[in-house]
Amino acid sequence: MIIDLEGRVALVTGAGRGIGRDLVLRLADEKVTTLALDVNAHDLEALGAELSERGATGSQFVANVTDLARIQEVVAEAVGLYGRIDILINNAGVTATGPIDTLPEEAWRRAHDVNLTGTFLVCKAVIPVMKAQKSGRIINASSFAAVVPSVAHAAYASSKAAVAHFTRALAGELGPWDITANAYAPGMIPTALNHFTERPQAEQDVLLDTLTLRRWGSTDDIGNLVCFLASDQASYITGTLIDVSGGKLVTQVPRVAYDMFDSGDDAII
Repeated sequence: MIIDLEGRVALVTGAGRGIGRDLVLRLADEKVTTLALDVNAHDLEALGAELSERGATGSQFVANVTDLARIQEVVAEAVGLYGRIDILINNAGVTATGPIDTLPEEAWRRAHDVNLTGTFLVCKAVIPVMKAQKSGRIINASSFAAVVPSVAHAAYASSKAAVAHFTRALAGELGPWDITANAYAPGMIPTALNHFTERPQAEQDVLLDTLTLRRWGSTDDIGNLVCFLASDQASYITGTLIDVSGGKLVTQVPRVAYDMFDSGDDAII
């Protein structure tokens, strides 16, 4: 199966670093015209320089996903430049940590404003373009935390769970225009937000023991899924939350299988 995205136009939020940056580069490699949006001008400049070196087509925009007026300006400018927006990837996100009874209200609000309201506002700005085209792919970053939350991460988990449900609402509304909406739930993907690979080895082992595929994921794992969901091959998939977590917690104690493997014991426990 060949996934061909050549000539399409994709808007990616939170594109300055981490998963968002890697998604822009991956889409550029697939010959997609990329519209990279981020709040950090310096990060966008570095991204733009790398895209230029690769001979990729696209533009970078400094914008906050919680600012609807600015997002609408970006969308209008992008359509003026490239005529359309085929793919929207709502990747921008922040975290907030702390027990519920001591978590600052500002931290709670910021997590929901960026993760959930930001997704809503960017969709609000892009949907009219996709409706006019009668086509489009909306791909939202949720999280495995939307399925099983972590202690002291209530704000992040609840915002990402809301993104997953919002995606279903999007899919339900946009079907008549042949616009699909799907979300993905990354698990153990090391990023600047979680610092997984910077933790002491003992802490890393505890986290890895929750995975059926006992290794850290990579942004390539996310990129592979995003490219598929953005393609014609995924035209009949909508309203889903796809787990990209290496089988996190698919069994009660995934580590047991590795202990059996190491001991050469394939007996059922």
